[in-house]
Amino acid sequence: MRIDNFIKFLKFEKRYSKHTILSYETDLNQFFLFLSIEYNLQDPKEISHHLIRSWISSMLEFGITSRSVNRKITTLKSYFKYMLQENLIYENPTRKIISPKSSKKLPVFVEKIDMKKLLSEISFPNTFHGDRDRLIIDIFYMTGIRLSELLSLKKNNFDKERNNLKVLGKRNKERIIPISLRLSNSIDYFTQKYNIEEYIFVNNKKKKLSNSQVYKIVNKYLNRVSTIDKKSPHVLRHTFATHMLNNGADINAIKEILGHSNLSATQIYTHNSIDRLKNIHKQAHPRA
Repeated sequence: MRIDNFIKFLKFEKRYSKHTILSYETDLNQFFLFLSIEYNLQDPKEISHHLIRSWISSMLEFGITSRSVNRKITTLKSYFKYMLQENLIYENPTRKIISPKSSKKLPVFVEKIDMKKLLSEISFPNTFHGDRDRLIIDIFYMTGIRLSELLSLKKNNFDKERNNLKVLGKRNKERIIPISLRLSNSIDYFTQKYNIEEYIFVNNKKKKLSNSQVYKIVNKYLNRVSTIDKKSPHVLRHTFATHMLNNGADINAIKEILGHSNLSATQIYTHNSIDRLKNIHKQAHPRA
């Protein structure tokens, strides 16, 4: 029941990120451990849709969310599709698997007035750390990029003349994001002042920041202006998209900036915009 070749396929053929590959590997190891313990099963050819349904049922009974279960089902579908293509199994047991329905959570975002307060009223120290942290918040909010994309930003990804950033997104897909003159000047000022040579966001020893370090920075400053439960870099991505839509931006343009492969991934932000319109209508219309 080796999955090594499948993992290599994801890494070298599909060119998935390390994080995605780790998720796939974890899901498959959990699945095969379940089969080994419950059914003493070793041969992939013996895996049926009944056994997969048994695993799904056990996860739901243990309180694992439908969303997480569906992600694991996606992993299995990819794995067995690969196995079938390699003629290692005779039929795909996931063909009869129906994913459990899951309620879609609306994206959490920071209110516009709170972002304005953060960027206009909250003081950042006039130091390397203060200037860096302010720029991190600025870039997240003004471009909607992912945490991994921010950490990968290098000085040569910034084009001062054209006012844009070249971002390396999921599956190593590059995209160009236009930025405002003010943000362009801020990046230029920061990189020149602190003699940034490669990665833009580093510590005082010029070492690239980690995921947890940036998370703590964002959490620290959002705590000063917002009461929302989750305060993370991804919330600023949601905030960017929601505020853009609320101000009349074209959803296809937002899709391109965010780097979504499908419009459906972007359309979830329209729910927040519709709720806003409903509130405006309720407050403004005499018959509402």
